Amino acid sequence: MKIAAILVSVALLGGVRALALEEHPAKGIVLQVDLAHRSLVVSCDAIPGYMEAMEMPFAVGDPKTLAALKPGETVRFTIVEREKVLYAENVKVGTAANFEPEPVEAGELSALHRAMDPSAVAKIVIVGQQVPDFALTDQAQAQIHLSQLQGKVVALTFGYSRCPNPNYCARLSNNLAAVERRFHDRAGRDLVLLTIMIDPDHDQGATLAQYASVFQANPVAWHFLTGPLPQIRQVAEMFGMNFWGDEGLLTHTLHTAVIDRQGRLASNIEGNQFTAKQLGDLVETVMDRPQ
Repeated sequence: MKIAAILVSVALLGGVRALALEEHPAKGIVLQVDLAHRSLVVSCDAIPGYMEAMEMPFAVGDPKTLAALKPGETVRFTIVEREKVLYAENVKVGTAANFEPEPVEAGELSALHRAMDPSAVAKIVIVGQQVPDFALTDQAQAQIHLSQLQGKVVALTFGYSRCPNPNYCARLSNNLAAVERRFHDRAGRDLVLLTIMIDPDHDQGATLAQYASVFQANPVAWHFLTGPLPQIRQVAEMFGMNFWGDEGLLTHTLHTAVIDRQGRLASNIEGNQFTAKQLGDLVETVMDRPQ
């Protein structure tokens, strides 16, 4: 969605009531930030009685607020209409992390790890930086290099087949499955999906192929990747993702990243408190950027 012409009449926004001086608390995922025009686009959650879940542009009065925002961040804000222009006010960046015990514990372990090894922070790729190349093996036993995917947008997450909580690994993979369905005509051509398996001792060979089949993954478009554990850890560290063994299972943080056509990190969403539609909106925004 282009946001240069931000002065959009509320009456033209489907599903939004054009009621003057209305204010509504809102939440969503940042898709685009335009400092020059002091505006942003958010994939918003539905607001009962006011609007359905949708992508919406907003004017933002404070340039410092915009400068602090990055695509993929979860924000809470107030929608205010003034003279038929929608403003995002009181914008607060909030983590999308899950507050259930496992991600919280993993987050605490991550903080401890970074405190003991300050160099770990330097390994994390930040938005706008080039993602270092890596090579791992997919469910068809093909070696996949990140560098070979240049020219395509990559949506990437992590997981393992024995994860006992359906809201963690399975939910993140289901998000990718929904993205693949939404962009089925562009998958493999403009878009590639990667799920990096963090339990490589178990998730390999037939087990890996079976797990991929659970999500009806098109092997041309969606690669479930494995490799030596040190290599998996190295890739995970680039995205700030950490995991530890815990009585046969794994305690881990939750991350979903989007990489642009030039191999640069476009976003890194922490947690699982976003919808498949919001992830799809973000992926579409990156795919449709001018090249």
